[in-house]
Amino acid sequence: MTTAPSGDVAVEPFGDSAVMVTVPHADQAIRRSAIVAFRDRFLEHRPHGVLDVVSGLESLLIEFDPLQTAPQHVEYAVRLLARWAPADGPEQPRTVREFAVPVVFDDETGPDLVSVAEEVGLHPAEVIEAIAKSTFTIALLGAAMAPMMDGLVLPRAVRRRAEPRTDVAPGAIMIAGDNAIIQPFPGPTGWRVVGRTPHTIVDISRPDPVSFGTGDVVRFVPVTRDEAAALDAGFLLPVEVSV
Repeated sequence: MTTAPSGDVAVEPFGDSAVMVTVPHADQAIRRSAIVAFRDRFLEHRPHGVLDVVSGLESLLIEFDPLQTAPQHVEYAVRLLARWAPADGPEQPRTVREFAVPVVFDDETGPDLVSVAEEVGLHPAEVIEAIAKSTFTIALLGAAMAPMMDGLVLPRAVRRRAEPRTDVAPGAIMIAGDNAIIQPFPGPTGWRVVGRTPHTIVDISRPDPVSFGTGDVVRFVPVTRDEAAALDAGFLLPVEVSV
């Protein structure tokens, strides 16, 4: 598999207290996988003065305290970590897990379902079918550990809402572009809300508080309200693989 050259990152100023890091490569999949790998390494070796790291699908925003460090110092650390490789060889990939996520798709749980269908030229039932047939891969864990996924297959990319919603329920299934995301906690979003799972995906009381990790595979399974109510829908766990 082709990979981005070691240390090949772009670092641009983002205001006076942040830098934006991207991976210049023609292949989208490589850009995304490379920035996730770099983010994990950067978080393990967070430089002095860095306040926060905000993940995007193809970028990493690094916020720092200008009273503790300087942009050139942050850039130097970024480029050093991008070039650095562990002495014992390549990092071993984590085990990929599979999740089957039950989702209720209706007017209440999916207030944007009809408008998405009109936009892509399908009936709402066909949009639900397309979502259920799509195989999603977790690209990154975003704000509040929300899993952002690649893999949505529709006739065209889905636009974000012109006016963001101010309070979306936890468990909301949302789409934009060819991506999907699950809302872990109540909050605002500009993504299009098409359904909701009864499961919890982030529980800070657990030793491992997040259901997903990068690289995990997700499939959405349409269920009725009655079927959702009958589920023991606690913390979402991966599908058990029989041996």
